Amino acid sequence: MEELEKKFKCPFCLEKISMLLDLSQDGEQSYIEDCEVCCNPIQISYSAYEGKIKGFLADKSSGF
Repeated sequence: MEELEKKFKCPFCLEKISMLLDLSQDGEQSYIEDCEVCCNPIQISYSAYEGKIKGFLADKSSGF
């Protein structure tokens, strides 16, 4: 599995955090992961192509 550490600001607490993104498959990925600082759910969306990130968004989760 090809992974990349992506650093960004939490949309809730604005602390700088990082998450590992799986770049082994081309295409779009979307999932919810909790912030390691404030524990709020963050909607992570990104697209990968040939092992590189082509787009990334970390937004407040709307819940289920």
